[in-house]
Amino acid sequence: MARKGDTRGLALDRAAGEDLEAGPGEFAARGVLPPSLRPPLAVIAVLAALVVGALGILYAGHSAPGAVDSWIFPPTSDSVGPPWRQVALVLDFLGEPAGSAMVIVACVAGCLLVRQRRAAVLVLVGAGATVGTTTLLKHVVGRTIHGPGNLSYPSGHTAFATALALMAALLATDRLGLGRTAGTSLVLAAGLLAGTIMGWAEVGLGAHYPTDALGGWCTALAVIPASAWLVDRTADRLGDRSTGRPGRRSPGRTAAAGRRTPR
Repeated sequence: MARKGDTRGLALDRAAGEDLEAGPGEFAARGVLPPSLRPPLAVIAVLAALVVGALGILYAGHSAPGAVDSWIFPPTSDSVGPPWRQVALVLDFLGEPAGSAMVIVACVAGCLLVRQRRAAVLVLVGAGATVGTTTLLKHVVGRTIHGPGNLSYPSGHTAFATALALMAALLATDRLGLGRTAGTSLVLAAGLLAGTIMGWAEVGLGAHYPTDALGGWCTALAVIPASAWLVDRTADRLGDRSTGRPGRRSPGRTAAAGRRTPR
């Protein structure tokens, strides 16, 4: 049986070890991409990127709905009547520059309030990367709606809403300690729900074709896992550099371990 002093010493050693692994400050403490979700989300991201590319090639330079668009939901400007039109307009505003800026500020503030600094960085990086990717793809693909100046593929609104939902689900997965299956299911369900709602609003208002919304949804699925991995990778490296240790161990400790005190 362990003595009381030994038990207390073990507890102190364990706490010290946890502090050492966490690194200085909270930025290096918790990852935003749970390790158990990395393999499935990597596969999903690759598949989503392939869908984005395939749809972009299929509808490059088009200015009319395709067969799939007409079959799913013929896009017009009067598809949504009151009171749902007001809901669609509010959702559309949240994807506009002013609305999205408000949403991002609120999300970052919420992350900082719960002391999730990496999550706050992910919101900025993930949202910026998603919007930047959709903007670039629009100019590359050149698909238009309601005139030559209205680039439509992929839907930036749908991508933005999906990205926020994916990032929130990643944070919830970590906080709840969900495993691979449950965590992946939560992330996909959150992304699908947000993408469907925003996609409905954009298509109903006549701002996008259904395949634009699908492309925006897949863009977020491809960008957010990569952004989360990049944030974790950068934060871990900064944490290791600030403590002067390569990969969790400091040079001083490694050198000390290699020397033996003469008896």
